Order: sequence, then C-alpha cells, then structure tokens
Amino acid sequence: MATKESQEEALFDRLAALRSGASRIKFLSRQRLLSPSIVERLDAAVSIQVRVNLHKARELAETAVSVANKLGDKESQAYALRSKGNALWCLGQNRSAIELHARAIALFQEAGKPIEAGRTLSSSIQPLILLGEYDRAHTAAEHARKIFFAAGDVLRLARLEINVGNLFHRQDRFSEALDCYERAYSQLLPDKDIEGIIAALHNIAVCRIMLNDYAKALNAYERASEFCRGRNMPLALAQADYNIAYLHYLRGNYGRAIGMLRAARETSQNAADAYHAALCHLDLSEIYLELNLNLDAGELAQEAFNSFQELGMGYEAAKALCFSAIALSQQHKGLQALTVFSQSRAMFVQEKNHVWPALIDVYQGWVYFNEGSLIEARQHCLAALDFFRDSVLPGRAILCRLLLARLSLKTGEIAAARQQCQAVLRDLAEQDTPILIYQAHLVMGQIEEADGKLEEATTHYRVAKKALETLRNGLRSEELKISFLENKLEVYENLVDVCLKRATPEARKEAWAYMEQAKSRGLLESIARRAQAGSNEVQENSLTFRMFDLREQLNWYYHRIEVEQLAQEPASDQRLLELWQLAAQREKEFLRLFRELSPEAAQSAGLVPPTPLSLDTIRASLGPNQTIVEYFRVRDRILAALVSHAGLEIVHVTRAPQIAAMLRTLQFQLAKFRLGQSYVDQFHAPLLKTTQARLQELYLELFASIRHKIKGKELVIVPHELLHYVPFHALFDGDQYLIDSFTVSYAPSASIFAQCRRKHTKKTGPCLLMGVPDAQTPCIYDELQSVARIVPQAEVFLGRNASEAILREKGPKSRLIHIATHGFFRRDAPMLSGIRLGDTFLTLTDLYQLRLHADQVTLSGCSTGLNVIAPGDELIGLMRGLLFAGARSLLLTLWDVSDGSTAEFMKAFYGRCFNHTDAASALQGAMQELRERHPHPYYWAPFFLVGNVSHSQESGMQGSQDS
Repeated sequence: MATKESQEEALFDRLAALRSGASRIKFLSRQRLLSPSIVERLDAAVSIQVRVNLHKARELAETAVSVANKLGDKESQAYALRSKGNALWCLGQNRSAIELHARAIALFQEAGKPIEAGRTLSSSIQPLILLGEYDRAHTAAEHARKIFFAAGDVLRLARLEINVGNLFHRQDRFSEALDCYERAYSQLLPDKDIEGIIAALHNIAVCRIMLNDYAKALNAYERASEFCRGRNMPLALAQADYNIAYLHYLRGNYGRAIGMLRAARETSQNAADAYHAALCHLDLSEIYLELNLNLDAGELAQEAFNSFQELGMGYEAAKALCFSAIALSQQHKGLQALTVFSQSRAMFVQEKNHVWPALIDVYQGWVYFNEGSLIEARQHCLAALDFFRDSVLPGRAILCRLLLARLSLKTGEIAAARQQCQAVLRDLAEQDTPILIYQAHLVMGQIEEADGKLEEATTHYRVAKKALETLRNGLRSEELKISFLENKLEVYENLVDVCLKRATPEARKEAWAYMEQAKSRGLLESIARRAQAGSNEVQENSLTFRMFDLREQLNWYYHRIEVEQLAQEPASDQRLLELWQLAAQREKEFLRLFRELSPEAAQSAGLVPPTPLSLDTIRASLGPNQTIVEYFRVRDRILAALVSHAGLEIVHVTRAPQIAAMLRTLQFQLAKFRLGQSYVDQFHAPLLKTTQARLQELYLELFASIRHKIKGKELVIVPHELLHYVPFHALFDGDQYLIDSFTVSYAPSASIFAQCRRKHTKKTGPCLLMGVPDAQTPCIYDELQSVARIVPQAEVFLGRNASEAILREKGPKSRLIHIATHGFFRRDAPMLSGIRLGDTFLTLTDLYQLRLHADQVTLSGCSTGLNVIAPGDELIGLMRGLLFAGARSLLLTLWDVSDGSTAEFMKAFYGRCFNHTDAASALQGAMQELRERHPHPYYWAPFFLVGNVSHSQESGMQGSQDS
C-alpha cells in the first residue's frame, strides 16, 4: 500500500509533467485539491526539489503561482511567490528572485504571518549577496533575526546564521563567517535539519579554504557528502563531491580531481543542475589545459560557455570563452584564438573585471608573437605591463618584460632585449620561482647566442635547464600530468645547438646527453621508481612525507593566488600578499628539507629524477653488432646520433618540414587499404609502386647519408617527435627494405633501452594467450590456436573468458603475454586509449596498475603502438603503459592491420622466437616470409619491436635462465 509520502511524490511528479498552468489547475480541480493547503505543500516541495531536481522545482513553483492566482488568496500568493523566488535563485536568476521575495514578504506581513515573513527575509539574503547588495542583505538579516528571536524559534535562527555567514564570507570576513556556520552546525545537530547541516558543512569548508586549512575543509566536505548519501539529495551530493574534487585540484592531485569531476558532472546533469554541471565542465577544461590535452579542453570550455550563457552568468561565461581561446592557441589556430580572446575580453570588461582583460592582453600578445605580428604583440604586451607593473604579484609583469625581450630579439634589437632581460633577472635575484627563472635564463641564453657569445649562452641555458627540472619535480607526478609547459624542449634544443657549434669531442658528448635528457623523461622516472619500489629499497620516513605535504601545500597556495586574483571580485592586494608570503615560507622550508636529504633518498622518493645513463654506460649495454641511431630535432633540422662500441657521431640528416610532408603522403597511401579488398586487388601493382616510392623518399632523407657509418647488423632506432610514426624497418633503398639488411627494433630513449636490458623478467613459466574474436576479426581464433601449438605451456582464453581478472591473475606469472583484440587509440585523450577484453575495456590508466614482468608482451590488434607525442617527446599510449607495467620487450602495430595476414605473421614470428632465435631476428625472418605472399608493406610492415629484443648476448626465448 502506497505511503502518504509516495502518494504526494506521485502527485507532484504528475503536476510537473503537465505542460501549462491551465492543465494543472484542471487536474487539481478534478482531484478536489484546489485549496490554500496545496500551495503550502507545493512551497514545501520546492524547498526540497531545489536540492534534488531544479527543473521539477521550477515547474512546481509555477504550479503554486497558478493555483494562488486562481484562488485570489493573498497568503497563498505569498507562499507561491516565495517558492518561485527560491527556484529562480537556484537557477541563477537572482534579480527576479529578489523581486518575488520582496512581494512575498509584504504579503506575509499583511496576512499577519511574521514567521513566514522572516523565513522569506532569510531566503532573500543569498540572491542579494550574489548581486552585491550587501546593505539590503544586512537589513534583511537583522529584521529576520528579531522575528525569530521574539518567537523563540531556535531552528530558524540557526538557518539564519548560515545566510549571515554567507554575507560575511562575501565581504572577506572569513573568521566571522566561520563562527556563524559553526554555531549553525552545532544548533542543527544531530538531525534537526539535514539540509541545514549540509549547508553549514559546505560553508564551513569554504571558509576553511579561504583560511588555507585544507585538511579541515576536506573533512567538512566529506562529512557533507556522507550526510547526502542515502537521503535522496543528489544535488547536494553532487555539490559536495564537486567541491572535494576541486580541493584535490588545488592540491595538484589531477587524477583524483578529474575522476570526481566527471562523476559530479553526471550527477548534476541527471538532477538538472545546470550550474554545477557547467562548473564541472569549466574546471575540467582548466585541468586539461594544464595537461596540454587541448582538444578535450576546448570542447569542455565551449560546453561550459553555452551553459553559463543560458544561465545569464557573464563572468563564468567569459572565463569559459577564455579557456576555449587558450585551447585554440595550443592547437596553433592563432587567428581563431585571437577572435575568441577578443570576445572574452569584451565580456570581462562588461562585467567590470579589470584583471582578466589585462591577462588576456598577455595571451593575445603571445599569440600575435607566434603568428609573426610583432607590432600587435608589442601593443598588447605594453598594455598588460601597464596594468601588472604595480601588482603585488610580480610574475605577470615579468612575463610581459620577457615577451618584450623576445620581440626585441626577433627584430634584431639585441641591446634592448638584453636590457629587458637583465632587469628581469635582477627582479628574480631574491625569488625562488623556477618557472620565471627558467623563462628568463632561456631568453637570456637566446640573446647571448644571437650575439655570438656561445659560452655565456651555454651558461644561461644550463641554469634554465636546472630550473626547468626543479619546476618539473615540484609538480605532482600524477600519470595524467603528461606535460606542463609547451616549449619545455626549447632549452634542450638550444643546448644541443650551441654544443655542436663548439665542434669538440667533449661538446659532442654533452650535446648527446642533452638529446637523451630531453626524451621520455617521465617514462624513465616512472620505470625507475617502480623498480625501486619493487625492490623494497624505498623506506618511508617523516622527512620525505613532510616534503610531499609541502609540495602539495605549494600547489595549494599557487592555485589559491591564481583563483583569488582572477575571481569575479578580485581579492585585495593585502589578501594576495598574505597568500604569497605563506607560499614563500613553504618554499623556503621545502628547499631546506631538500638540502637535508641524501641524493639517493631524494631520488628514491621521486623528488628528483633519475639521472639519464651516461654515454659509456649506454655503449657498454650494447651488443657487439648493435648500433643505436638516435634522432633529434633542433628547430627545423633533424640530427642523427650514432652510438656503438666504436664511439659517438652526430650528423645533420634532413629538415623536419620535408619529413612531415613525406609522412603525410605515406599515410595517405596506406589509408587506401580502407577502400576495400576489391579496390586493393584492382590496383595492387600501382599501390605497391607508389608506397615504395614514398618509403624510398624517407630512406634518402633519414638514412641514406648515415648508412655507411652503421657498425654491425642490429639497429636500435630512437625516434623523435613525428619520427615515432615512421616505419624505419620498411624504408626502401630502391632494391630492398632496411629490414633485409638489419634487424630493427625501437626504444623511446637510449636510457629506456638500457633500463629494459636491466629488467628482471620471467624467462620460464607459462605463456598467456588471450583473444576476443568478432565478425570483423574472425581470424583471431586461428591466430591463437596456431600460436598455442608453438609456445610452451600455453594457457588460452577466448571471448568472455579473456577477462581483466584473468590478465591480473595470470599476467604476473607469465613469461609471454599475447593479446589478440581490438585496440583503440584516443589522440585527443591518450590516457583513455586501451584494448578490448572479454568483459571490459582496459585503458592506459589500468595498465599502470598491472605488474607484467613478462619477457615479451604482444598486442596483436589495430594501431596498438600509436602514441601521442607530447611536448618533451613523451610517448602517451599503450607502449608507455606496458613498459611501466614491467614488460621487457613489446610487439605492437603502427597501423590498422589485416586480420588474416596478422595470423600468418604471428605463426611465423613465434615459430622462430622459440627456435633459439632472438625476437629481432625472428621479426626480420617473419617479415621476409610474409612478404613473399603479401608484397605490399601494409601487410608485413605494421609490426615493430620495442625494448630489449635482440638478446645478442643471450639465448632465444626458449632459454631458461633468469635475467
């Protein structure tokens, strides 16, 4: 039997679903409910629904107004107007809410209902605050207080304390606001008013944030979240979880923040809470901008902008538009970015915000500079400098001067550039701000290099590099934080360039070291940390814990300064100065503790990166027939460094724009295989000839000039940037492919190659074979069956049995892991790339949680080897995740593969691997065998090996010795 509450809920659901006031009146008349009591019940329901479903709250409030107007009863009209005012306030329509509240108060007073007038006065405080009408808000609060005190209504007084606290908070009187909230919280416990308790906890947390008490703020939000669970309060829960996520963002915990913001966004959307859904979009876009995931950032910013426009929230809409422009500029869409920046700037001016327009002037100056419009760049930079020159926070003024220095350098005015930069360096002498130190010394190095002073330039570049690495290590090492500065390779390029200009053997070794340091540092650090953690060498101690906490505190203060300086009503100079001083105190303590740590302890704790291996160590790790060919781009030139037992040589081979154009034409040729088998069969000969021509062009540019310098027959290719997409093993010299003359494998960097050789992996034990066949890939079943007949101790799992649980259980014990399935690669969000298993999708983030100490992992699927090449040559894709998980070598694919030829290739490859042949030689033989049946490189060349695969000093995969 339905309860009274469920009957009431069903009634209100029906009313909210009706389309017009007339239909609702008609429905209530038929139910004999057209009376003043239904208006009061609707008013009570609206007060609940504003925290559950804003759409339903608005519809119920409109129903109350329709009924009250029909009744012509002033008291009913007062209830209805209040309910509609409350709904409109929650929907962001504050001015309309204030007008309705004022009319309701007058009607309640006229009807002799002082308590209801007091409740409405209390409700009116929040929209008055949001519109900046503080005097009216204080007057309303005092009037309500007198009413509730006279009536002895403790509950109403407690609720009023919350609203008064909001008023104090808005006026930056945080301690007074906190006192109000804590009084309200204590009066409302244990369960006198659940909604009031949640509101008090939320506001206590906000005050704690402003008072920089992170731990108590987090505790308050978590208590609020706990109160909401199980009490049918999805909006309040979403708001609490949103705020917890935001705290994690402020502390630099990006991974947790992103996950919680996504969940809060979904909850908000389901509850029709457009405001908090838009906030989630806005904050996610800001985080993604910091992570250089600019496509996702741009889409989210646009969604946030559309929502805030509909809500009539100009400041937030302008902020979202600015983030959209930043995303466009990161995508090198300069003209579009400038247009959007101008729109955003105009909106901030309309909102009477003075900081954001000046900041946008800085952004526009940089975009104009990158577009080569130097006059416009200088105009915007000077305008921004005029504003920020007198700021209590000097950072942005310094960035303006650095841009002016770059502009002078660009126009050949070296003396003017040096003057600007020297002024910046003087300002920075007493500060420990690595990002500004990095920028200043980078620019000063460029000035000295342009003036022909190579020694001075090298000195400045070295200081810049040290500051850059300090900055890197000061940030959180979340796996999602794949980069933080778009031009972070620039200093390494410049160091390589000036070293090679010195033209001495020592300078050449130094140049190679910088090339190596620039490559895949994050992955090298991750592998080293996991190796140390696995060997139980990292000992937790209070010193390192304190340093981790200080690092999070620094993130907190840096973000707080940013948030408050750019707020709708920016914080006072005094407030910003206080935050900056608190940050400076923690910076000093962090550096003091850092000096007390031994180098070994600092590295083990991840506070400094592991030093890339020396040239001598790399050479010692090579087999007698191996040569590393390590490519590196310096500006638009591509260099090749040849490392072998014979020594080191660095040569210029080609220019990057030429390679980019050639690679595009090659990819266009390979894409023709998507047109279907009949097309391929009809044009087989011209397709092969054209593809060979494209591969020969790449061979002539990238390899022909160094071929005679190669020692031995085993090549390890270390690509750079766009060269990660080049199938070096398939380069064509006019007669044969490179794989015919050399075994070819790949590595993200020489140091990672050496790390893979050092890894302790399973050389004995079972071989785990997993496959998920479907209508598009029917040959996966045959592939696994043929591989199972070759490899020892095969354990085969197909379809739904090829589950994540099986991989987690069997993977750590397996010497070989072969997974045949669909891979999917998200170029826009590489951390979401993954592979399909029988019961789920395994993403890159999931791979980081695995322990796969296999000698080899094979992903036999579509484009499993594709990566995003983030600034700094960081590989973000499945390769990164598998190397991090512990694999010693990988077999992956560069493009979508043919299902049938893949099965043939794997049979040929494993047949050789388990017949005393190393993986590199097995790959070479399998490619040559497959090419006899399928001559086009599309079929035999997508496969490539990564890591330690030659085993030139070891036996093949059949050996039983642990490495």
